[in-house]
Amino acid sequence: MGLEKKSALLEDLIKQCGGCAVVDGGFATQLEIHGAAINDPLWSAVSLIKNPELIKRVHMEYLEAGADIVVTSSYQATIPGFVSRGLSTEESESLLQKSVKLAVEARDKFWDKVSKITEHSYNRALVAASIGSYGAYLADGSEYSGNYGENVNLDKLKDFHRRRLQVLVEAGPDLLAFETIPNKLEAQACVELLEEENVEIPAWICFTSVDGEKAPSGESFEECLEPLNKSNNIYAVGINCAPPQFIESLISKFAKLTNKAIVVYPNSGEVWDGKAKQWLPSQCFGDDEFEMFATKWRDLGAKLIGGCCRTTPSTIKAISRDLKRR
Repeated sequence: MGLEKKSALLEDLIKQCGGCAVVDGGFATQLEIHGAAINDPLWSAVSLIKNPELIKRVHMEYLEAGADIVVTSSYQATIPGFVSRGLSTEESESLLQKSVKLAVEARDKFWDKVSKITEHSYNRALVAASIGSYGAYLADGSEYSGNYGENVNLDKLKDFHRRRLQVLVEAGPDLLAFETIPNKLEAQACVELLEEENVEIPAWICFTSVDGEKAPSGESFEECLEPLNKSNNIYAVGINCAPPQFIESLISKFAKLTNKAIVVYPNSGEVWDGKAKQWLPSQCFGDDEFEMFATKWRDLGAKLIGGCCRTTPSTIKAISRDLKRR
């Protein structure tokens, strides 16, 4: 199945959802709720090693909540990261493949169950393979600053992402999700890599923002979206892991800068201190507020809406309930 047909799967899903599909929510948050210890450089990806069945359980919880797209547990899963833990390259690649396999198995099991129920309200979900930014691998908070240093250039970023991308593509997800990209350089690296590798799976690229106006690097989104707008591989662009109070204005901004579909999945509003490795108190959205704002975001032009850090299945259930109420 080529890029055009794969993109049609996503387009059809969005239509079935009435114009806006629901992405799942915070993965690490839900793992922690179930008692997983993830204060680790691998973050949620450590559960691929320690407790893969819990990963499948979390996918199931989001599917039950109404998610139309489930995102794999590979955000902070990288071959160098696994190798630094003493795993071989082969074992590391196997864990990346497992992240997709677990999500696909959960999706298929859930759909097999609900499709036998008459008049159910679910759609057959798609699986998006998560590809976290270089800053996520560094685990130093630099995905929220965009400051990778003078030694990180376009070729280095492409080399960093290349093999992980190849392995994830071979595992057969429906979509690719490049997440918390902090600057134009990495966005361009992702676009060029998709072309160089002849990837035939549609992708979205999500930036984050710490001020609600620009990318963390200080670059304008007009600059950052330039290479994405020219790419046939990129189906959607948007924002993840930014405070929800930024989303309304950012959707309006993106709608003027791109003809791509817009995807947004903000965090709860809490602020992550990457150096101290802790959440800081701040203005937060509860499930009721997510439910209230989801239709606003859809009406402004978002085609894919979900949640990121500190959101849960109850958040996604609220968003799904609101959007499907139409």
